[in-house]
Amino acid sequence: SHVVVSLVKNYPNYLIINLDKLDYCASLKNLETVSEKENYKFIQGDICEPDFIKQLFETEKIDIVLHFAAQTHVDLSFWHALEFTYVNVYGTNVLVAAAHEANVEKFVYVSTDEVYGGSTDEEFDESSPKRPTNPYASSKAAAECFVQSYWERYQFPVVITRSSNVYGPHQYPEKVIPKFISLLQQNRKCCIHGSGLQRRNFLYATDVVEAFLTVLKEGKPGEIYNIGTNFEMSIAQLAKELIHLIKKTSSESEMEHWMDYVKDRPTNDLRYPMNSEKMHNLGWRPKVPWKEGIKKTIEWYKENFHNWKNSEKALEPFPVTEPFAQLSGP
Repeated sequence: SHVVVSLVKNYPNYLIINLDKLDYCASLKNLETVSEKENYKFIQGDICEPDFIKQLFETEKIDIVLHFAAQTHVDLSFWHALEFTYVNVYGTNVLVAAAHEANVEKFVYVSTDEVYGGSTDEEFDESSPKRPTNPYASSKAAAECFVQSYWERYQFPVVITRSSNVYGPHQYPEKVIPKFISLLQQNRKCCIHGSGLQRRNFLYATDVVEAFLTVLKEGKPGEIYNIGTNFEMSIAQLAKELIHLIKKTSSESEMEHWMDYVKDRPTNDLRYPMNSEKMHNLGWRPKVPWKEGIKKTIEWYKENFHNWKNSEKALEPFPVTEPFAQLSGP
């Protein structure tokens, strides 16, 4: 939604088409600032429907595709591995095939730092091997291969981006930062997987928008770009920081009171350190400091938590059913 809003406002001569399935985590409220603009068009539809997608490319003169559509919640991917594979791999296949047939000028596939797998010391650059450790990351890595094959086979101008965790307004509160913020704002404890020592790199939404606009203008066909930040924090430290800001306490024992350690995911990578020099060479660097970004995010969730019909459900702790339970018989 941040990218759509930015494109609509900054490129009045371009028609921006927003195709979205409106899955459980979507909210059209995130697009209210542009919904009446003449250069914006919303279409509800599913990338997994080939006839619909083919018709879309035939009826709209689409020059550039930014492909964000995916199932993205790692927790859920352990229990719904097949659905993640279907949407993320098959859906990407449908979209890139239709875009290629329509002679699109540029196809940007939005992937993730998680395709590298975890690392404690090695910094990943774009040529590092893919070693995904969870079903979500595996599906994104597989989809990358299909997208890349269109460059290898047809010289179809694809670009792949791999970004760190994004945070900021508009994010469905199943993700860790809005989840912890919303729990604390409702006087509930932060539920922390395992030890809480897993570290994550966090990028503010507007910085990522700038990165995508840079890739649209400067990104070279066939290339992969890491969109990363050196700012890194453990999940336990993140919880403490948010407790300090929302509950106005610095006492260690009071902070511990607001933290609830729960069973860990089946796998939970410790770190995803990335080298983003390639993006720096295109002129992009993150600008929004953590203190500023997190303050804006906390303020936004105070007013907008109920922008989703099912936002309460997002605050449930990690499910403890056995993986692949959905495949067992009655």
